[in-house]
Formats: sequence, C-alpha cells, structure tokens
Amino acid sequence: MHVGLHHYLVVSALLFGLGLFGVLARRNLLVIYMSLELMLNAANLALVAFSRYNANLNGQVMVFFVITVAAAEVAVGLALIVALYRKRQTAHVEDLTSLRF
Repeated sequence: MHVGLHHYLVVSALLFGLGLFGVLARRNLLVIYMSLELMLNAANLALVAFSRYNANLNGQVMVFFVITVAAAEVAVGLALIVALYRKRQTAHVEDLTSLRF
C-alpha cells in the first residue's frame, strides 16, 4: 500500500483535532500547553507532507525554523507555568482568574 499525501494530512488533522480538544476541554495549564504543542506539531507534519509532495524543500526549512522558535517558547512557557504554580499553588485555569501576583 502506498502512503500518499492524503494519509499524512489525515494524521495531521487528527493530531490537530486532538490538540484542539485538549485546549478546549482541559483545565490544567500543563495539559493545555502540551495540547498546544501537539497542534503545532500537527501543522509541522502537514508542512513536511506538502513539501515532500511538491518536491520542494521550502516547507521543511520552515519546519526547522518553527521547531527552533517552539523550543524557545517551551522554555519561556514552562518558566511562566512554574512561576504561577509557585505563587498560587495551583495549575488549574479557573483558579488563575487574575494576572496580578
């Protein structure tokens, strides 16, 4: 069986949908953050699939830059979550209604 573009896009859409469900349904900041990263990786998978299908490296180069920016975003995001947890002793979204410390 030949794995084509359609198969990659279906997997990408399923991963993106799973991430979207995690963002909308969960209340824990870490789970929401992981769901956002899952959505980002689903978009990366679609970019790589289109890049391979079109025999062009532009999508793969863009994914390289997206992963680089995502690594910095993970460091900053986790630092913020840890700081919020240390201050408020909770990681639930409904308990963090104010941005004031």
